[in-house]
Amino acid sequence: MYYGAVKKCDIANGPGVRVSLFVSGCRNRCKNCFQPETWAFDYGNEFTPKTQDEIIKMLIPSYISGLTVLGGEPFECENQKELLPFLKRVKKEFPNKTIWAFTGFTFEELRDAESRAYCEETEEILCLIDVLVDGRFVEEKKDITLKFRGSSNQRIIDLKKTLFSKEIVLWQG
Repeated sequence: MYYGAVKKCDIANGPGVRVSLFVSGCRNRCKNCFQPETWAFDYGNEFTPKTQDEIIKMLIPSYISGLTVLGGEPFECENQKELLPFLKRVKKEFPNKTIWAFTGFTFEELRDAESRAYCEETEEILCLIDVLVDGRFVEEKKDITLKFRGSSNQRIIDLKKTLFSKEIVLWQG
């Protein structure tokens, strides 16, 4: 897996100060995507054990609220295979920090065994994520007043409550 960037102190992609990992690779190709360079699976740098260790160190300070994973597309199956062990490590080392993920897929697509986003790792990854921002960016529904999303069709889902209740529960912040 490759990544386009790691932001050490991100305040735009989740609450508080976060570390954000922008993975590479996306087949959704949303019109007017804000990072089309991340569509290529080999864009940026290789996601190595050293990279992972560096991100873990960035998560240590108490003022860091958690990790945000976005892209590109974290839920491309190629990326899920690499992300799962890393997200497990983050949860183990920082059980009180949150993991947010942004995806162009809907939650329903991620749970659908017929979807191209669904693979062996998907359910376990969903269980590690606290908040999921789902849905493709839709230019015609762009709204710059929305918090943590670009278009009004996207949802901010409290994944822990959603998985427990078996119905979509939106994050209340």
